[in-house]
Order: sequence, then C-alpha cells, then structure tokens
Amino acid sequence: MVTGVRRVRDFASVDGSGAVDAKIADKALSQLEVDGRGLDALDHRYLRLIAVSYGGGPVGVETIAAGLSEPRDAIEEIIEPYLLQQGFIARTPRGRVLTAQAFAHLGLTPPPQPAQFPLFNGSDDQ
Repeated sequence: MVTGVRRVRDFASVDGSGAVDAKIADKALSQLEVDGRGLDALDHRYLRLIAVSYGGGPVGVETIAAGLSEPRDAIEEIIEPYLLQQGFIARTPRGRVLTAQAFAHLGLTPPPQPAQFPLFNGSDDQ
C-alpha cells in the first residue's frame, strides 16, 4: 500500500498543489484503475476470470495463475488476501469460488445453483 500512497502523492506533486485532498486522491485512484471498493485492475481480472471462464468456481489456484499469467505466490499473497477480507471469494477444498457479493460488484448475475436432491425422500419404499 505504500506504493499506492506514493503514487497519489506523485499526482498531487504533478498537479502543483503538493497537498493530497479528496479531489486529488479520487483523480489518482481513478487513473490507477482503483474502484470505490479498493480493487485494482488485477483484482478485476482475477474476479472476471473466475466468473466468466469458470462460472464462479470452484477453480484451482494453479489454473487461476495460468489464466492470469501470474505466479501462484502472487495470487495467494497479493491478490487473494484483500478479496477474502472483502468477502468476494472463498477458498474451499475444491478451489476458489466467487460470492454473490463479487458477482454484484462486477455487475454480473450469478449462475443458477444446481438442484440439491435429498438423500432420503421420506418414503419407506427403498
């Protein structure tokens, strides 16, 4: 995050005022492609990859890394922690899945959930 703060200060310096105010911060974050929830372009690529290419998941981290052309470590240490904190993804034993909140943030409709059939239908004719 220190890098992001420096970049916002750089925008303030270029603007001529040197002081960071709300207007400068908004302009800097907009040009840096950071949205209102704090997600940058790579976060959006990650979420869209899972949403569009894999129907919201589950999908393995190695597959995500290959799809984004990023190392697995970068996925797990840089991208995912904030997305987990914000409730956009969940890590499951089968892989990463997007939450309904992630689909809403992307402006996408979540895929329909598969029908769940009960193990026991309540009748005794088994």
